[in-house]
Amino acid sequence: MFAKKTISKLVALALLTTTGYVLPTVTPVGMAKAQEQQEERQTRRTPALRAKVYEQLARAQALADEDKIGEALEALDNVKDKSSSMNSYELAMLYNFYGFIHYNAEQYDKAIAAFEQVVEQQPIPESFELTTLFSLAQLHMMQGNYDKTLVFLERWEALNVGEIPAKNYLIKAQAMYQMKDYERASRFINQAVAMVEKEGKVPEENWFVLQRAIFYELKQPEKVRDVLVKMVRHYNDGKYWVQLGGMYGELGEEKKQLAVLEAAYQQGYITTGSDVFNLAQLYYYHQVPVKGARLMEQAMHEGVLERNLRNLKFTANCWALAKNDDKAIPVLTAAANLSEDGELDAQLGQMYLNMEAYDKAIEATLAALQKGGLRNQGMAHLVLGMAYFNKQRFNDALNELAKAEKFDSAKRMAQQWGKYVEAEKVSYERLKAELSS
Repeated sequence: MFAKKTISKLVALALLTTTGYVLPTVTPVGMAKAQEQQEERQTRRTPALRAKVYEQLARAQALADEDKIGEALEALDNVKDKSSSMNSYELAMLYNFYGFIHYNAEQYDKAIAAFEQVVEQQPIPESFELTTLFSLAQLHMMQGNYDKTLVFLERWEALNVGEIPAKNYLIKAQAMYQMKDYERASRFINQAVAMVEKEGKVPEENWFVLQRAIFYELKQPEKVRDVLVKMVRHYNDGKYWVQLGGMYGELGEEKKQLAVLEAAYQQGYITTGSDVFNLAQLYYYHQVPVKGARLMEQAMHEGVLERNLRNLKFTANCWALAKNDDKAIPVLTAAANLSEDGELDAQLGQMYLNMEAYDKAIEATLAALQKGGLRNQGMAHLVLGMAYFNKQRFNDALNELAKAEKFDSAKRMAQQWGKYVEAEKVSYERLKAELSS
């Protein structure tokens, strides 16, 4: 029905997708010639399009093709003035030309009104009526008139002979989706997809997008997952891999989630900072911390992730879980330098103590106490006490252990260590006295 362009407005769907509609690309003049050549399937008798009227309509189209819209409409108005002498087919073609011109001028409401006049003229060739009814359904869909979309589709189906095509069910599903009637939308999109798949074909991508969105609204995550599996298989788009991984996570299938996201990463589909961090977390929770740490470090090196407190702390935790203190300490130190409280400095102190780097343990733990904000201050004093003891600074050790005893979380251990340090202090001083005498 239309020659110059397809519908440019798109109908927004959920999950960042759009579906557009393409109207038939037949000019009014071309349609008239085709109608004259086509025999009607049924016994409907339609009057002929007289040559004189055809020439006047053709003149209007020629003006429209030259973008002389005002002159084209004026030419049609001149024909309309003689409408009393025109038959139903000629009137239908007249309104068809009005609709064509208004459509190309992006005057969609006027185009719809004109095309609705086309199908009100009876009798007209069935093929002409069918084409116009379907175009009206699409135009109303584009304009957000979803109830009228369904009305004209049902009129088309009542007139059509043969099986209803899958695309009709698709448009119905789109209309129902926009009307938030997700149950009926589900039935229509499922039927549309099934019809195409039964023929051994793959539905268009936007069909699956709509089906996925409908299942999502119906809170049917298993079905969302199943649609995404098809989308990954047929279209291999990175965003579908990521979404499929997310659905496996939502369904509690964490191993499959990790497998899918790792496969996506290997194909170069994990590109955003949030997706990289999510994958690193999965490595961590699935006891593969080295992969998580390496992924984080690469992402920070490439600028995909910032070298901020969160990312550095998590990377350090990955290396710590992997029992690689040599890798963990530089990252944790960088994180501690960015932190306003002493938690990370205290964690560093404990790591240095375990590595028998007592001077560094003392330095880090003192920094932690100075910053403050510790969840377990007693443990910090306990670490200091142990470090001082190993430096044979017994008095300093006892002072810190006494402080640790004031905190319930460290009291028992501090008392035990206090007794041990007292005994070691006595032995050390006795030995020192004996050696000096």
